[in-house]
Amino acid sequence: MQPKADEVGFDLAATLAAVVMLKAEIPDDAFTASILGTERVGNGIVIRDDGLILTIGYLITEAESIWITANDGTVVAGHSLAYDAGTGLGLVLPLGRLSVRPLARGEAATVVPGDDVIVIGRGGRAHALKAQVFAKREFAGYWEYLLDEALFTTPPHPEWSGAALVDESGLLVGVGSLFVQEEFDGETVKGNMFVPVDLLAPILDAMLASGHAPGPPRSWLGMYTVEDKGRLVVSGLADGGPADEAGVRLGDVVVEIAGERVAELAHLFRCLWRQGPAGSEVALTIVRNGAPVHLKVRTGDRNAYLKKPRLQ
Repeated sequence: MQPKADEVGFDLAATLAAVVMLKAEIPDDAFTASILGTERVGNGIVIRDDGLILTIGYLITEAESIWITANDGTVVAGHSLAYDAGTGLGLVLPLGRLSVRPLARGEAATVVPGDDVIVIGRGGRAHALKAQVFAKREFAGYWEYLLDEALFTTPPHPEWSGAALVDESGLLVGVGSLFVQEEFDGETVKGNMFVPVDLLAPILDAMLASGHAPGPPRSWLGMYTVEDKGRLVVSGLADGGPADEAGVRLGDVVVEIAGERVAELAHLFRCLWRQGPAGSEVALTIVRNGAPVHLKVRTGDRNAYLKKPRLQ
């Protein structure tokens, strides 16, 4: 299942070398420490001549220090430059020289189910996997995350976090985010979900300039909601987050936002974000012990709860 140089029409060695290892250390008191851990290891993809690295944002969120290891053994420190909660993408700035040729970006929009692709983790050919796209569809995550269209591949790569998804031309089309088990054609398919690289271009300049995407921050509830038998059930709450402060409890069933009925995660998030940016007041109706409860929630800015990276 490993790609071979004579099977592809691009420089496989250079493509493999563009994927590096990221090791991030996060303070014990960080907002995401209890959820994502304080030591995170994954992949990053060099996308510019200056060494700028694209990765999945949860690897570097609130990172106090980052170490980058290239396939040739070079190790340099890195700085968590930007994180966009909307796309889930993150950027790391190397604080030393990486002798790595950047990986050119393609377009995920040109990839269709059935296409052959390669999933690349750090470490060269031994960490690369021939795969196939089995779906392109909407993805909603309980942590208030929504992609209009994500890429799903199989078989799963065991080191998916921040891995590079390249097309048959050797161009970067996606960034690894999750391990998934999907119902597809009546069977359970194990694979990975990738964030389309197309989402980076419209926000890249703003991320480089300010550390986040352009525009006002999205409303955030800090309410971890899951779909369960046609219901939206609150399975977790961010301590001190907007929903927690407003009186939402574990096990509550969300039925309305601003008077609009909601029964799916994607609909819940879109309805929430239509009410205005972070700081907006939102009417939330939940069912608790069989009875409706009406709450007013002052939404927050997710980034305001996170520790900011320090450039030493």
